Amino acid sequence: MISEALTVASGSLVGFVLGLIGGGGSVLAVPLLVYVVGVKSPHIAIGTSAIAVALSALANLIQHAQARNVKWQCAGVFATTGVAGAFLGSSIGKAFDGQKLLLLFGLLMIVIAVFMVSRKGNLGSPGVRLTMKSAGRLLPPLTGYGLGAGMLSGFFGIGGGFLVVPGLMAATDMPMLAAVGSSLVSVTAFGFTTAANYAFSGLVDWALAGLFIGGAIAGGFFGSRMSRSLSGRKDQLRLIFAGIVAAVGIYVTARGIIIITGGDLT
Repeated sequence: MISEALTVASGSLVGFVLGLIGGGGSVLAVPLLVYVVGVKSPHIAIGTSAIAVALSALANLIQHAQARNVKWQCAGVFATTGVAGAFLGSSIGKAFDGQKLLLLFGLLMIVIAVFMVSRKGNLGSPGVRLTMKSAGRLLPPLTGYGLGAGMLSGFFGIGGGFLVVPGLMAATDMPMLAAVGSSLVSVTAFGFTTAANYAFSGLVDWALAGLFIGGAIAGGFFGSRMSRSLSGRKDQLRLIFAGIVAAVGIYVTARGIIIITGGDLT
């Protein structure tokens, strides 16, 4: 019962953060499953969290689509090439030593925290569209960034929104709001691709995934409600959360180094 309660609580925290600041919370899923819930295998934690990441992204995508924040043609190309990258990345991740994977995951969390601190709005080009006329200019960067973002997303079992958003902006010069909405197409696709690859190898705990997702849905509801009441303090909330991600990343990295070098961390 304690393990189940911790799983629901961990999912609630991830969903709450996603609802509150619109991203970043999914990177906490793997550390929470490993260090709080007590999942022994980092690979099972990654496979299980990938499902929750994908479903959370899908729910957010529906909201952004209703608000017309999605550039479907650009998002579709980015996601299609990224799925191939996610499959390759997740295949490599499954074969990678679990503790070394966690060490790299900790380092990635620190990078994410730095990105969240440095992220700023961008006016961009609201009218950008992928057409026959613009294909020669937009397709190469969209496919290149998509493949790279997908590989990293699949390897670490994360949504990868922090990679996809700047990738879309760099490839097309679309505004950040459109990039955030459009990125969810890729995050959803990457998450389901990674989850399917891990599930094929029996590296998904379905009962755990159900509890985690249930918690995430409840947490997301309350996070979204609080987000509306704190709309003027989003930047402050983002910076606070970046600090939390950095702290967890440092802990995961330090723990990984100690374990890999033969130390004892109790």
